Amino acid sequence: MSRGVTRRAALAGVTGASLAACGIGRAAAKSYGPGVTDSEIKLGTTSPYSGPASGFGVYGQAQSAYFQMLNEQGGVNGRKVNLISLDNAYNPPKALEQTRKLVESDNVLAIAGFLGTAPNTSVQKYLNGRKVPSLFLTSGAERFNDPKEYPWIVPLYPTYVAQGSIFARYILDQKPGAKIAVVYLNDDLGKDFLHGLKIGLGDKARSMIVREVSHELTDPSIDSQIIDLKGAGADTLMQFTTSKFAAQGIRKVHDLGWKPLHILASIASGIGATLVPAGVEQSKGIITARWEKLPTDPATLNDPDVVAYAAFVKKHMPSLNIEDNTAVPGYINAFMIAHVLRRCGDDLTRENVLKQATSLKDVAPPMLLPGITLSNSPQDYLAFHGMQLGQFDGTRWVSIGDVIRISAAR
Repeated sequence: MSRGVTRRAALAGVTGASLAACGIGRAAAKSYGPGVTDSEIKLGTTSPYSGPASGFGVYGQAQSAYFQMLNEQGGVNGRKVNLISLDNAYNPPKALEQTRKLVESDNVLAIAGFLGTAPNTSVQKYLNGRKVPSLFLTSGAERFNDPKEYPWIVPLYPTYVAQGSIFARYILDQKPGAKIAVVYLNDDLGKDFLHGLKIGLGDKARSMIVREVSHELTDPSIDSQIIDLKGAGADTLMQFTTSKFAAQGIRKVHDLGWKPLHILASIASGIGATLVPAGVEQSKGIITARWEKLPTDPATLNDPDVVAYAAFVKKHMPSLNIEDNTAVPGYINAFMIAHVLRRCGDDLTRENVLKQATSLKDVAPPMLLPGITLSNSPQDYLAFHGMQLGQFDGTRWVSIGDVIRISAAR
């Protein structure tokens, strides 16, 4: 005997077919890019573990240590993160060579953005041409915030131009008749800071800046530049350079008995990396821009972010001098990458990684000062929109005023 199809069964069949066609009622399909499996996400990076900027190698160590911690906690959406970190010696050709290896031999999904203007510049065109995301690189050079020409290069650091402009605003407010001397690193870092200073000073830049001199990363010392600047009759000194040279400058200023208003680039403001080697007494009164909490600041020792960071360092980076704040941006970089990977879910393609990395909205990474969150868009990758000035009192950086709003300044 034949059996007819009941109305209920027919409706159930139609509904089931419709749901299946729409993809409802079943798990979303997984989509993987290079270096991704059900159990692993492979990333790559380079860091200066040797060479003239080897002190910045702790940035890469912090990235690796963060993902080690994360993997011990179960990884990202059940996948372990395998970060391959190679030495670039802070040498642009070496950085490019190592990055090519990571992409073409190790088949990484993305590059965990590394530290330094020169190394990142050397790989910018290559990674963009290969459509490999460089996630949250640590350089404030304006050239990296260029979504139109370099959509695969995603910066994070506040721009050097914006910082230079903020320093100018401070000088105009506090010392409008200043005679300014500038020593800067002869690369995009130093030039962008100087450019921002001139933008901030406006029409007064020509009269207020009495002398500007540069130096190379390979120079053994900047003592002669400091002597030159003092001889120009300046009463305000801007140091737009890295920690090694900033420490030399601070010591030489003290030895000369020179007492200018002294402003230091944020990249060289680490207490352990710069001010302790220079001498904390000699460093009193120096001003910088900041956006990160300091792990040794007595005012924030009980802050939950600082407590967690100190525990992280103790367990995963036991040889680190916690006064060396260079590790903090590496820690933040890794946090932000993990945040993006979580948002990707099972769509771990390079295209979706880029999409998630460029649509941040009020993200609050650990170790940022209160009131500073990160947001960007596909049209503007600038994620930091605030920072604060601080003055060194011999022990810690003391905040000056409120958080200052910043924007790209082209």
